Amino acid sequence: MSTPYPFTAIVGQDDLRLGLLLNAVSPAVGGVLVRGEKGTAKSTAVRALAALMPEVAVVPGCRFSCDPGAPDPACPDGPHEDAAGVSRAARTVELPVGASEDRLVGALDIERALAEGVKAFEPGLLADAHRGILYVDEVNLLHDHLVDLLLDAAAMGASYVEREGVSVRHAARFLLVGTMNPEEGELRPQLLDRFGLTVEVAASRETDQRVEVVRRRLAYEDDPAGFAARWASEEAELRDRITAARALLPDVVLGDKALRQIAATCAAFEVDGMRADIVMARTATALAAWAGRTDVLAEDVRQAALLALPHRRRRNPFDAPGLDEDKLDDTLEQNGGGDDEPEPDGPGDGGGGGDGGGLPPQGDGPDTPPRTEDAADDTPGAPVPGQGGEQQPVRAGEPFRTKMLSVPGLGEGAAGRRSRARTEHGRTTGSRRPEGALTKLHLAATVLAAAPHQRARGRSGRGLVVRRDDLRQATREGREGNLVLFVVDASGSMAARQRMGAVKGAVLSLLMDAYQRRDKVGLVTFRGRDAEVALPPTSSVDAAAARLESLPTGGRTPVAAGLLKAHDVLRVERLRDPSRRPLLVVVTDGRATGGPDPVALAARAARLHAAEGIASVVVDCETGPVRLGLAANLAADLGGTAVTLDELRAESIAGLVKDVRGAGLGHTDRRVA
Repeated sequence: MSTPYPFTAIVGQDDLRLGLLLNAVSPAVGGVLVRGEKGTAKSTAVRALAALMPEVAVVPGCRFSCDPGAPDPACPDGPHEDAAGVSRAARTVELPVGASEDRLVGALDIERALAEGVKAFEPGLLADAHRGILYVDEVNLLHDHLVDLLLDAAAMGASYVEREGVSVRHAARFLLVGTMNPEEGELRPQLLDRFGLTVEVAASRETDQRVEVVRRRLAYEDDPAGFAARWASEEAELRDRITAARALLPDVVLGDKALRQIAATCAAFEVDGMRADIVMARTATALAAWAGRTDVLAEDVRQAALLALPHRRRRNPFDAPGLDEDKLDDTLEQNGGGDDEPEPDGPGDGGGGGDGGGLPPQGDGPDTPPRTEDAADDTPGAPVPGQGGEQQPVRAGEPFRTKMLSVPGLGEGAAGRRSRARTEHGRTTGSRRPEGALTKLHLAATVLAAAPHQRARGRSGRGLVVRRDDLRQATREGREGNLVLFVVDASGSMAARQRMGAVKGAVLSLLMDAYQRRDKVGLVTFRGRDAEVALPPTSSVDAAAARLESLPTGGRTPVAAGLLKAHDVLRVERLRDPSRRPLLVVVTDGRATGGPDPVALAARAARLHAAEGIASVVVDCETGPVRLGLAANLAADLGGTAVTLDELRAESIAGLVKDVRGAGLGHTDRRVA
């Protein structure tokens, strides 16, 4: 087994270390979600925490890690009466992004359950993680139904496996840690809320600190065991402090004053529900225990708010998580803060200061606050010299709710909420023979397959004699996520400020819809002489919204270039992810200019998409009393549908297209939802 990197050797990342340590002190806090750019020690810190967790006593031979002092009465391996316990290290279990539902919750042998009435259960990762750490790297890339199962188990402290009336329940209490890179897409707000704490991490911009990171990492890679030995005393000290804080935790008193500050803070930041109040209370209590105190102070409440509220505050989907610290201080002051604060005596006194919660000194410089990403720093589409008439970016108009655009037919792409698809979850539409392990039994089809053979199999009693060949897998239909590729006209003909603001508002509205439906999105813009990929296809709809906001306008209208660039993007994506079906959304007034016969060139480029059956819709941005109808002609060449900007913004027919038909169907289908 490889030697883990020591937790106390991690340079900086105070909030990350504190969030993990508070969960180690009080698992009831509810876990921690670590958000940040790649290469910021997220995974290293989580794996290092395992070495600091106190050992656990377990019943020998129990696959569910029952505590011999208080065994689970419903344990599938029980009952455990007067069982002698043995101690072992707390486990760290990693959940892979591509894990199946059976791997997570466990598998029930349906064949034995039907034929013998035996609950033959193979535990999953939730059972392995009981009384330990469950680590999910790239949790934002995990399928939604797996995240639901995971967080339900974390909330209830138990896992339930239900298959055709046969159920198994076992305890599943663990410290849940998820890491994610926001550039690869966000978690849904209701899933964010299920993580107790969240911390933002970023690489330090301090030269000395970066030097120390590299120095320690190279030393560790040269001699992992020797490097760990040099930090052994600091690790032991921190382990003892966690044990002491756990012992002190039941004695910590959460007074009425602190509780009022917690409630006032949650109300001031308009967080939904009451989970935030409860998590803040638990976090403030853990902070007091971590600092060696039995009373909760205003500084504990403030630190708890900074860890528990940023991902819960009411915000638009594309706002970055964060908290207004001035508003937080004012709220605490108005509710009795500031008069019970002791002067700090040294590192660790407050349990949440700049030393990472009282960790051993490391000689590091002060951490640079997490960097706020500026979407305009490297945004393609910045002003280009020599293109006359270019205007600075204008703000998007007010977004609105759209109705659903969907791709026709039945897909098999990643789970989502847009187009019809064959999925593991959804309504049952039929049955088939299982190709591998049986996951979703179609009971009626299984009984029908077994029934004709009962006499030949010597059935004598009431039980049904079932063989492996009789089992039938249920086929189900649900929804998939698609690749929504926006092709946006940023030329001079779109440059009127009011008009472009309305166009951006419409695209932003469609982006919000894509966010809610779990789509990948991409953005191609065209103006001047050429087109460019402003954002390659990504799960980060936030990034697309940022690119859209900074999009300047001006120059000619190379519609053909935009469509050809989109064709290239879709061709590459088809190789990368062949099961994800695309939806092309072209936003233009259709007035192609530049070069010889630009309208004919645009028509030929559009027919390339039509020949491949790519579902498409054209948002017609032409305004004024005289309209040429060029966008409608472009939609016909694409084999898709045209909808005017006014229609898209109208509440009654905002979505307009229920099914966007490809050219292969030979006609367009425009239905008002």
